[in-house]
Amino acid sequence: MKISILKNVLNESIQHVSKAISSRTTIPILSGIKLDVNHQGVTLTASDTDISIQSFIPAEDEKQTIVQVDQPGSVVLPAKFFVEIIKKLPSQEIQMEVKENFHTFISAGATEIQMVGLDPEEFPVLPSIDDSQTISVPGDLLKNMIKQTVFSISTHETTPILTGVLWNLADNELKFTATDRHRLATRSAALEGTDVKFSNIVIAGKTLNELSKIIPDQNTLVDIVVADNQVLFKIDRVLFYSRILDGIYPDTSRIIPTSHKTELILDTKKLSESIDRAYLLSKEEKTNIVRMQTMESGGIEISSSSSELGKVREELELIDFKGESLRISFNSKYMLDVLKVIESEQLMIAFTGVMSPIILKPLDDSRSMYIILPYRTTN
Repeated sequence: MKISILKNVLNESIQHVSKAISSRTTIPILSGIKLDVNHQGVTLTASDTDISIQSFIPAEDEKQTIVQVDQPGSVVLPAKFFVEIIKKLPSQEIQMEVKENFHTFISAGATEIQMVGLDPEEFPVLPSIDDSQTISVPGDLLKNMIKQTVFSISTHETTPILTGVLWNLADNELKFTATDRHRLATRSAALEGTDVKFSNIVIAGKTLNELSKIIPDQNTLVDIVVADNQVLFKIDRVLFYSRILDGIYPDTSRIIPTSHKTELILDTKKLSESIDRAYLLSKEEKTNIVRMQTMESGGIEISSSSSELGKVREELELIDFKGESLRISFNSKYMLDVLKVIESEQLMIAFTGVMSPIILKPLDDSRSMYIILPYRTTN
C-alpha cells in the first residue's frame, strides 16, 4: 500500500471513526483503525463490537485530488497513536507506505514516522444489513430528538435495557422514550411518506451521543436502516453501525397520568434560573431536594435548605394557574436536566397529588413530554 493524502481530510475521517474505539477492549486488533485502499479512495473502519464506524475518502472530490493511490492495500494501525500523530503533522500532504510485516512509514514535510501495523485479515467483517427497512430523518431533527431524551437513560448496568433509548415507528410517527425509573422523557416526530414500522428498538445512550457528534449541523438527511439486531446510520460518506440492546423495554404508558388536579404555566428561563439557585444549596446536602409550593398571592415559592449553609427561598410569578394548591418536593438536578432541553419560552407543569408524577410539557411543542417522580419529605 502506498498513497499520498490530504491531511485535513484524513484527520476528519479519523476523528469520525475513532469514536468507535474502546479503551477497554481485550481484543488487540480492535484497538486499531483499519485502512483499505483501492483506486476509488480510502476506507477507514473502527469497531468496539457494539458500534462500528466506517468513513470513505474518495480519490477525487469536485475536481480536487484528495488521494493519490500508487499501490492499493490494507493495514490496521494503532488508533491511540495514529489519531494524535496525524493531527500534529506539519505538512498539508501526507505520504503513507506499508511494507513487509505491515510496517508503516508516514512522512509529512521533514517529519518521518514508523508504525507497527497489524494484519487487516484479523479485523472483524462489518455486518451485512438488508436495507428494505430504511427511513430518512433530517439530521438536525435527529440530533434534537437524541438531546431531548438521552439524559433520562439509566446509568446503572444492572438493567442494561434502560441504558438505552427506545425507538418506535408506527403510522409515520417516530417516537423516542428514555427512563431510569425516576424520570421519563419522550419525543416524537412525524415522518413523511414511509410505510416502515418497527417497535422495541433500543439503542444505547452512549452510542446515540457519539452518533450525535458525527451528524453535521447543516440539515443533512440521515438514512437509518433497521435490521434484526443492528441499526445502520448513513451520514454523507460515513456508515455508523450500532448493536440493538437485548431485552424488552418496560411499558411506560401506565405511569403517565391522564388527568391533573393542578396546572401551572411558567416562564421556562425564570423557572430554570430559580431552580438553579436552589440547586446550589440542595447539592451540598447531597439530596438535590428542592421544594415548590403554590401561594395565596397567585405565585409559587421555590426553596431549598442546607443544615450547614442556610436557606434559599424565592417567589416566581405564574402565567396561569388552575386547580388545587400544592406543595411538592423533587430532585432539582432532574428538573434542571429537563429545563435545559426545553426550547419553548413557556411550559406547563401538571400534578395530580404530592406523590404522583410531575408532568412537564413545553407550551409550543406538543411532541415532547417529561415526567419526574417527586420525593416524600417529612415536612
